[in-house]
Amino acid sequence: MELTGAEIVLRCLQEEGVEHVFGYPGGAVLFIYDEFFKQDKVKHILTRHEQGAVHAADGYSRSTKKVGVALVTSGPGATNAVTGIATAYMDSIPMVIISGQVPTPAIGQDAFQEVDTVGITRPCVKHNFLVKDVKDIAPTIKMAFYLASTGRPGPVLVDIPKDITQHKTEFVYPESVSLRSYNPVTKGHPGQIRRAIQLILEAKRPMVYAGGGVTLSNAAEELAEFVRLMGFPCTNTLMGLGGYPATDNQFLGMLGMHGTYEANMAMQECDVLIAIGARFDDRVIGNPDHFFSSSRKIIHIDIDPSSISKRVKVDVPIVGNVKDVLQEMLKALNSSREHVDSAALDAWWKQIEEWRSRDCLKYDRKSALIKPQMVVEKLFEVTGGDAFVTSDVGQHQMWAAQFYKFDKPRRWINSGGLGTMGFGLPAAMGVQIANPGAKVACVTGEGSIQMCIQELSTCKQYHLPIKVIALNNRYLGMVRQWQEFFHGNRYSESYMDALPDFVKLAEAYGHIGMRIEKPEDVEGALKEAFSLQDRFVFMDFVTDQTENVFPMVPGGKGLNEMILV
Repeated sequence: MELTGAEIVLRCLQEEGVEHVFGYPGGAVLFIYDEFFKQDKVKHILTRHEQGAVHAADGYSRSTKKVGVALVTSGPGATNAVTGIATAYMDSIPMVIISGQVPTPAIGQDAFQEVDTVGITRPCVKHNFLVKDVKDIAPTIKMAFYLASTGRPGPVLVDIPKDITQHKTEFVYPESVSLRSYNPVTKGHPGQIRRAIQLILEAKRPMVYAGGGVTLSNAAEELAEFVRLMGFPCTNTLMGLGGYPATDNQFLGMLGMHGTYEANMAMQECDVLIAIGARFDDRVIGNPDHFFSSSRKIIHIDIDPSSISKRVKVDVPIVGNVKDVLQEMLKALNSSREHVDSAALDAWWKQIEEWRSRDCLKYDRKSALIKPQMVVEKLFEVTGGDAFVTSDVGQHQMWAAQFYKFDKPRRWINSGGLGTMGFGLPAAMGVQIANPGAKVACVTGEGSIQMCIQELSTCKQYHLPIKVIALNNRYLGMVRQWQEFFHGNRYSESYMDALPDFVKLAEAYGHIGMRIEKPEDVEGALKEAFSLQDRFVFMDFVTDQTENVFPMVPGGKGLNEMILV
């Protein structure tokens, strides 16, 4: 039976087991949208902006083990999607974005709503395709899902001209994909694993540094088994939070620019560092020259060979899937007759506890103003630590990372690499749709929330009971903090002096709004909001304008050069 290109697109999504597609219609994709109308296996979620569609597909993917899917039209539809695509690319999120394109004869003619989508997105996708023949739609979409979900995951874009969606051909969906130039390594090299084991057993001051690769490879159980078996301290990156239980005593907190004193000092002073699914980001280790002021041996496990020794030279590189490599290491360690030096490890933990006693996350708990840290702590208590938490970018993001103790992977959903304001609300939509019945909280700021606030309409249409926790300090908080520290208190364009009444705005969209101004009202407001299990609630917490995020490693400084409270 011959099908149109549009019919083939829907059949491909069905074959891949796709349940939800996030998108926004337009002229170049109308034939595809017509096919959505004719079937009910794949549900379409209408967002109010293409950036929101891609962020929602991103949140959907991060909170599950599935590939997120977005559909946008040509021209401005595609360019609006670029920020969401770049966000997913920086954080290695598996996604397939299908974009419409002007008809084939019009390509290159400056046609209405034409842009070079393949050219524009090339720097921020794992791969992209322009489909020029209806026969290529099925194999291209199959390849897109394969590329997005294997190796180091990432977004893949498929650009389909409008006329190709009208053409007909026989539908055959490939059973498998074989690419001569793409064969990601999953199993670690046995010799390198043996070298790593030897270093681990000889360590006097070991440290486990785990990143988002642990979550992406579904290796949280293996990481926990490894850390507990060895008795080593463990830290997570911003992207890795939840990869190791935050309430466990062996967890030292997040590391990096706003990491804990104990995590950063242990990173700096360890003699053997086991880096697992992390990439030594500039926000994690600061200046590499400062990082190497202390001598250490480094083991680096990552599925992407280009990430190894990219910023920091390592001693034992292991290319492979984190889950597979950790399983091999555990097998070797469990059968080994050698053991770590327990006396040295005890001394190391004694030093760590001394650093931990500094209580680097302390804040004024008796303040007459609402402290943002307290709001996040109460959020943790009210939700029992079992919520999915999305965030935007800025001070509120760091406070959420510091004070919400994530014990499970895929519960912390934030834009780590690109740092995208506007991510939090649409990402929460994707999370809620993927996890119906779950508690979903979006921790945001009064600046970030306005970037994609139109998605309040989407939340109303689909009855999404998300709880927005806006930490409103009437400033672009992180910008203000840097201006205070490094720009002589010159608050250039960081003050928000024309804010909407968020309560009335939420109500205008058909939601519940709350304004909380006193510390004693915080817990009660959160309990009330989460008791409304079937309603979207926007909580506007009026917080202390002067509060800063501590600790802080200034740009260009080392991990041991933190500014503390």
